[in-house]
Amino acid sequence: MLSEPWQRHAAAVIEFIELQKNGEIISCFKKRVFQLLKPVLILFIVWLQFFILSADEILASTKTQLSRGKYIFQLAGCNSCHTDKTRKHEPLAGGSAIKTPFGIFFGSNISPDKTYGIGGWSDEDFIRAMREGISPDGNHYFPVFPYTSYTKMSEKDLMDLKAYIFSFPSQSRRNKLHKIIFPANMRWLQFFWKKFFFTQGEYLQLKSKGMYWNRGSYLVNAITHCGECHTPRNFLGGVKSDLFLSGVRRSAGVQSAPNITPDLQHGIGKWLDADLKDFIKFGLLPDGDTVGGSMAEVVENLSILNTYDLKSMVFYLNSIPSITNRIVHTK
Repeated sequence: MLSEPWQRHAAAVIEFIELQKNGEIISCFKKRVFQLLKPVLILFIVWLQFFILSADEILASTKTQLSRGKYIFQLAGCNSCHTDKTRKHEPLAGGSAIKTPFGIFFGSNISPDKTYGIGGWSDEDFIRAMREGISPDGNHYFPVFPYTSYTKMSEKDLMDLKAYIFSFPSQSRRNKLHKIIFPANMRWLQFFWKKFFFTQGEYLQLKSKGMYWNRGSYLVNAITHCGECHTPRNFLGGVKSDLFLSGVRRSAGVQSAPNITPDLQHGIGKWLDADLKDFIKFGLLPDGDTVGGSMAEVVENLSILNTYDLKSMVFYLNSIPSITNRIVHTK
């Protein structure tokens, strides 16, 4: 009688012969190979699924960022100053004239062009320009560019805005030279101007206030920069913060802007919330008239406000201090 090890060998040989007879040797081999490769195949499938999902997530994230950037871009009115619509220039190619008491400034090319635009800017360059009013080469921007308000914007909003701007076609159009009076045309003086009239820093929410107030404050003071036009300035161009949103009288190089504090006599104190919403989003006044001048373009920009942001702006504007300042507003 065969020993136990030889019995096992004999049984294996007999099984092999039977498999070969039945044409199953190849099938058996395939099964063994599959069993060996099964863990590898599972890992590959898991990796492939993760790769596909990651690509989809990246694509969805990019679309979301561009969508948010577009929303911020319009609320901030970037196109209004950086596209010369009167001459039908390309979008963001600059050239739009901005009249001030110090002369005429021209919006710069902010397209992704690397020669004349901002295509060569890093994220840090963009944030520094928006937060500090300083160009990549270290020059100070004139405050006609409202970095004084944009400094309050969150880094996330700034990066979303940059991503959307960089989605535009590049425009190879040289920037126009400003036509401003001496000594206002000396950029280095802006260093001292900032010491008196510029407070740098991201907006910080007040815990004592609610979500509508904080969101409204952020929109009014940072993104839509309402105070840049609705707050009087001194002879050096600095905003008079004690007269915040109390309106601006028409003068040389300055359009009038209405008092939008809750003052009952000269402001919006008698307006219903619905009146203020119609004013912000549609440019409609309680008496049935409509806004004109540069405010008409602002209204066009604000027309995309979502329900929450519109309610937040109304809530905030109704909460600020009332200031009596009569403005005879002209279109």
